[in-house]
Amino acid sequence: MRPDRAGAERRGRAAEGVALLLLRLKGYRLLARRFRAPTGEVDLIMRKGTTTAFIEVKQRMSHDAGVVAVTNHQARRIASAAASWMGRDPHAARGFCRFDIVTVSPYLWPRHLPNAFDGDR
Repeated sequence: MRPDRAGAERRGRAAEGVALLLLRLKGYRLLARRFRAPTGEVDLIMRKGTTTAFIEVKQRMSHDAGVVAVTNHQARRIASAAASWMGRDPHAARGFCRFDIVTVSPYLWPRHLPNAFDGDR
């Protein structure tokens, strides 16, 4: 792995750790981290009550830049991976699911955006 890619990987894992801590404090329970399906990947899959949240974590210099970084193409890949997860998890299939974004920016509290995009982008 190239040194710049390795650094990005470390920063991404650290951002996921921050997002995970934030969401646990909000009462979410971790189901999977970095779930991979043939058609896409989801950073965090968490549940609170009957809601299963498929969460994309973005670390950028600002929260707005993090939200904009989730492209339509990426949202479709996340939704496809989520469909794969729901096919395996009957509890998720019976409940409500949504797609969230957590942005992590230097010197700012992380921001959780529930229902940030729909799976039909």
